[in-house]
Amino acid sequence: MEPFAQALFAAIEELGIIEKKKLTAAFEESKKNNTSFQERLITNDLISDLDLGKTVAELLNVSFIELSTIKIPSDLIYLIPESYARAHRVIAFEEDDRQIKIAMVNPTASSQVKQFIEQKAQKKASVFYTSERDFEKALKIYKQNLQRSYDEMLKEQVKNIGKDGISEAPIERIVDILIEYAYDNGASDIHIEPEKDGSIVRFRIDGILQEVLHFTPEIDQQVIARIKFLSKLRTDEHLSAQDGKIQTKIENEDLDIRISIVPIVHGEKCVMRLLSARYRQFGLADLGMRDTDLKKVMNASSKPYGMILSTGPTGCGKTTTMYAILKILNTKERNIATIEDPIEYEITGLNQIQVNPKTNLTFAEGLRSILRQDPNIIYVGEIRDDETADIAVNSAMTGHLVLSTLHTNDAATALPRLLDMNIEPFLVASTVNIVIAQRLVRKICERCKVSQTEKIIDLEKHFDKKLLQKYFKSSKEARIYIGKGCPVCRSTGYSGRVGIFEILLLSEEIKDLIVAKNDSQKIMQQAVLEGMTTMMEDGLFKVQEGLTTIEEVLRATRE
Repeated sequence: MEPFAQALFAAIEELGIIEKKKLTAAFEESKKNNTSFQERLITNDLISDLDLGKTVAELLNVSFIELSTIKIPSDLIYLIPESYARAHRVIAFEEDDRQIKIAMVNPTASSQVKQFIEQKAQKKASVFYTSERDFEKALKIYKQNLQRSYDEMLKEQVKNIGKDGISEAPIERIVDILIEYAYDNGASDIHIEPEKDGSIVRFRIDGILQEVLHFTPEIDQQVIARIKFLSKLRTDEHLSAQDGKIQTKIENEDLDIRISIVPIVHGEKCVMRLLSARYRQFGLADLGMRDTDLKKVMNASSKPYGMILSTGPTGCGKTTTMYAILKILNTKERNIATIEDPIEYEITGLNQIQVNPKTNLTFAEGLRSILRQDPNIIYVGEIRDDETADIAVNSAMTGHLVLSTLHTNDAATALPRLLDMNIEPFLVASTVNIVIAQRLVRKICERCKVSQTEKIIDLEKHFDKKLLQKYFKSSKEARIYIGKGCPVCRSTGYSGRVGIFEILLLSEEIKDLIVAKNDSQKIMQQAVLEGMTTMMEDGLFKVQEGLTTIEEVLRATRE
């Protein structure tokens, strides 16, 4: 694909949509590391997946299709076997009496594939280009429709215990299937929860726990024992908490799984966190940040010193946002060091340190060590205590750009929180460049999305009248969208997540409020007065755009 990468480089350069210096750096980087130029453009946040897809399609002289926005009939997708679809990066997405439409990641190699599909379908095939990421998402349809098969396979193995001389089920396979199934469904966590008559298995998908399976007591104990064995924990210890780690390979990805086992009333509860790089490789635009907010963040991150803070509760996407910024900042001219717990995924070019309390490698101690390593940029996974806060703020004062996260409900509260950690008000005012507060809301499933109207008078119970007028214009009804539920979204109506943000820039007025030790409410009022979009407002904007629902915005902003 080297000639094509050069042609793509020339096409984007001619369009002038990416600064030439950054475009050249991405091209040289992809050549040096022998990686995809297209993927490098996306991960460096230089272009959106959609805009890149349109540019590539035009270059290849084929039509572009955004698979995530259309409904693919489940009976049509099976026309192409999954193994063939994966090998040739092709998927069937639409057909009529005369033709079948197929999407390919590499349409230039379509002649044999096209011939194979035309023979199977007995009709003419029309080739479209789709991006690698969009294609990977569409492939999930195969796995989603296999849910019943997975469940039946597991249940069948459970039933076989004690029958026909079989004394135990193939536990190794059960655990493997459990992890594979969770990975394929984009789950972040697997919960195995013991009850009186066995265990419930739940997956956290798009931030919400969903029950997927029930284990009998016999299987439950063997599964827990197998997980302990894989994570090198004591299998004979049942009365104390244990933490471990499993490393495995799924679909060419080295997957790290954090294990936490604690004793509860009816046995041992196990939570497995899947640390997948695949679900964190996003640019800031892909995360759902609006253009105006994106510019604020980019400007703040281009400064040579100061602090960039990301705030919100656990699981709101703070780390993903920080990684997206770090990938933009990651150039040969900069020395970037991180101290994390855990290292969620490795980024080439970064010096990443894992917190280890057993060796007294805490955030504070790790940060002290980093400062002796001549860094330009420092990422502290979380500011948890006064000592870490003090070192981080002083580092930002002495010529370092420091990125970190805090657990506060909104952007304005982050500033008094630093004061609570015994940081002098003038230091907070002079070092913090920007505060990013965020939540994750579930996206409406594109394959079962329908529109409906909602009475404005009902929405006024939850939202300010001026905001409703701003986004819906009408004084009586608002056009909103919901997902009806389909096999792809497991009948939830949602598939994937998007961020809602509020970006607080520290103006002179806000700095004065901090120095005078004003509370977060006054800081918030001043920020809104200066044009800050609150998370609630950003959520309403995404409702109006058809990305999410009223219920999701209320759930995320009121938790």
